[in-house]
Amino acid sequence: MRIAVLDDYQRVGATLADWQSLGDQAQVDFFDQPLGEQAAEILADYEVVCLMRERQPMPAALLAQLRNLRLLVTTGAHNRALDVAAARAQGVTVCHTRGGESLYATTELAWALMLAAMRQLPQEDARLRQGLWQASIGRVLHGRVLGLAGLGRLGAQMVPVARAFGMEVVAWSQNLSAERCAELGVRQVSKEELFAGSDVVSLHLVLSERSRGIVGRAELAAMKPGAVLVNTSRGPLVDEAALLDALRQGRITAGLDVYDIEPLPENHPLRTEKNAVLSPHLGYVTEGSYAQFFPDMVEAIAAWRAGAPVRELR
Repeated sequence: MRIAVLDDYQRVGATLADWQSLGDQAQVDFFDQPLGEQAAEILADYEVVCLMRERQPMPAALLAQLRNLRLLVTTGAHNRALDVAAARAQGVTVCHTRGGESLYATTELAWALMLAAMRQLPQEDARLRQGLWQASIGRVLHGRVLGLAGLGRLGAQMVPVARAFGMEVVAWSQNLSAERCAELGVRQVSKEELFAGSDVVSLHLVLSERSRGIVGRAELAAMKPGAVLVNTSRGPLVDEAALLDALRQGRITAGLDVYDIEPLPENHPLRTEKNAVLSPHLGYVTEGSYAQFFPDMVEAIAAWRAGAPVRELR
């Protein structure tokens, strides 16, 4: 049985689980770089493919070329880059691991990006390493307005922290109810008010055809001068060209963990944008999450091979 473990960027997958427990007949190969256009050729002989979240897309066209594939294991309970229906139509079992620390890890990173942008930490870090001293004047979160686009599981995690910082919290989403806002003690506002009235807007929305580009030129133009946009959800929620224009004009700043294309291309203009704090999709990348992901992969493969129940992806 040939097993491919994809996108092991940190090269830790082999050490975080007991792959030898699968026996001598299991050949496990770890890939630490994106497969890109060679994915079909590279994966052609594998019976089992383990995915790290949505790093490697698995559309129907690619799946159709993987005639030996019998099992797909994806980390976390959701993977919108995987065509589950197409996989099952080919007789491929699709299962998932537990979710790790994503609920807390992603929202903690949102605060890290927010604070770094407000205090210009990357710029000051770079200046200090060049032998220079203070050049910027930071801003505090206390007394400012946090606007949450999305008040689901992750968005709700932002609320108590905002209160600890002394922030007012407002929220909007397409399906947000007054009952949900009352439950969390958050003021419900319109989309227009969210962007125009918030000092920081943090996105916590699921990417879908309805939400793609939901933050466009109009929303960015409505933001206060100096406001911060934080995106730890999905890159395509924001019109990237419009965001670049707003950043270049110095009207707003941004803290970004997600992008339209990942990994972010080497020559991408965001890499040199001084008004953006960037991280390489680290939201769920923590020791605790990885300590669940890789052992759960091994457990899923062993269960599937034994004909035992697995956590099937819906």
